[in-house]
Amino acid sequence: MNSENTVKVLNQFSEVGIIPVVVLNDAKDAKPLGEALMEGGLPAAEVTFRTEAAEESIKIMAENFPDMLVGAGTVLTKDQVDRAVNAGAKFIVSPGFDSEIVKYCLEKDIPVCPGIQTPSELIQAVNLGLDHVKFFPAENAGGLSMINAVGAAFPKVKFMPTGGISPSNVVDYLKSSRIFCCGGSWMVKGDLIKAGDFETIKKLVSEAADIVKANR
Repeated sequence: MNSENTVKVLNQFSEVGIIPVVVLNDAKDAKPLGEALMEGGLPAAEVTFRTEAAEESIKIMAENFPDMLVGAGTVLTKDQVDRAVNAGAKFIVSPGFDSEIVKYCLEKDIPVCPGIQTPSELIQAVNLGLDHVKFFPAENAGGLSMINAVGAAFPKVKFMPTGGISPSNVVDYLKSSRIFCCGGSWMVKGDLIKAGDFETIKKLVSEAADIVKANR
């Protein structure tokens, strides 16, 4: 049974539809990126926790955009969970299934979406009470057909495919009843962030938001 907080966050995921997966190498980019995401119509960010700027970037986004769904991705340890949440992260995403991290988040009522790829990993997630999981790396692991195959025995489970998602295939995912949202990075590419080209980012975000509206 999901807690009230988790249900709220999962509903936000579904409403946004496409969650921008962001890599920030400099925290100074967090605020202008947050503005581009909010103004473009995708008020969410999964900030990957593998850079030194991630923690501060989450803090800046959470403080400046309280209505934004800001969380941490690529979370691999319980220490990272604590640091991310203390910085203001509203959810935790990991690339694979780690039962210790999942249990830790559930104990603290932190919405968590671990990555799965196989029936065995999905069984473990379901046994811990999860009904929303990440499917990663989505395209490399077989895409929507694999999600349908792996999820066949678990009709109540919803998936967030991430990895290889692009404007050319995201519509197929969004139209599937098995998908609650998609993770994508094409609208927040590192070279655009590095160049400070937040207008182009806002344009790409707006186009992605339009895709969601047209297919949900």
